[in-house]
Amino acid sequence: QMQLVESGGGLVQAGGSLRLSCAASGRTSRTYVMGWFRQAPGKEREFVTAISWSASSTVVADSVKGRFTISRDNAKNTMYLQMNSLKPEDTAVYYCAANYGHAVPPPNRNLYAYWGQGTQVTVSS
Repeated sequence: QMQLVESGGGLVQAGGSLRLSCAASGRTSRTYVMGWFRQAPGKEREFVTAISWSASSTVVADSVKGRFTISRDNAKNTMYLQMNSLKPEDTAVYYCAANYGHAVPPPNRNLYAYWGQGTQVTVSS
């Protein structure tokens, strides 16, 4: 079992930056992929980006490519999402997710077994 806790959300103006963190606890001795998803009001939860255990492989949604960067520090069991050049359409609840195994991080939310509670990101125009 694994528990995930996000932090770092908030209100920012368009063009600004935020960094989200996701701390994992519980059974973290096995290798696991991690990812970020987001859900805007009235919309389905969508994939943002994901990272392999070694950080050698990342997958990024086209909508955030070039603006968002995912990283992780396995010594701290923590994943990060650096978000730059934020746009109003980035407004959503951001969720971190994880699952054991998977050499390449999958963009499919159904392949993630563990989820955080979410953190709100609001970008004003």
